[in-house]
Amino acid sequence: MPEKPKIVIGVDLDGVCADFYRRMREIAAEWFEKSIDELPVDVSYGLGEWGVLDRNQYESLHRFAVTQRELFSSMEMVPGARKYLRRLSDDGYRIRIITHRLFIHYFHASAVQQTVEWLDSRGIPYWDLCFMKEKEQVGADIYIEDTPANVLQLREKGLCTICFANSTNPHIEAPRASSWEEVYAMVRAYAPLK
Repeated sequence: MPEKPKIVIGVDLDGVCADFYRRMREIAAEWFEKSIDELPVDVSYGLGEWGVLDRNQYESLHRFAVTQRELFSSMEMVPGARKYLRRLSDDGYRIRIITHRLFIHYFHASAVQQTVEWLDSRGIPYWDLCFMKEKEQVGADIYIEDTPANVLQLREKGLCTICFANSTNPHIEAPRASSWEEVYAMVRAYAPLK
């Protein structure tokens, strides 16, 4: 008898599972040679509040963060990510990690290696790991995402998308979750296993 297809949960990493903004704030303080207290905790997408003026400056900071400070393997975990992803996995959902960490050329190997090390060392359950910008192409049934443009793009395509709330996305409407406990409850409500 063929196995019943599983419901796929497409999960973003940065800002959803990994505390990207907290770690990036530490690195940006070093990069700009400022006290960390000079950089606000709440930022918008693009980090303009920290003095990042354009895409070139962001790419330079990001390249330094990944290649010199191992950004992708040194971030703290968002509270509850491991616990509730494990519960979803144990319940029978298929966890598919989807991240766009390969958007700057010439250090993909470091980005991929740090990502896998981070996921495995923190015990995050996943069956698939996708590095891509076009997240809708991975075929998830429900997406968990924090980047405003990605949330809107997924929703415009009619895909069930839970916005993981942070300072970059207060304008994004429900469904929103401010914790992994809320994500878990929403997934169970939107896509109950039969």
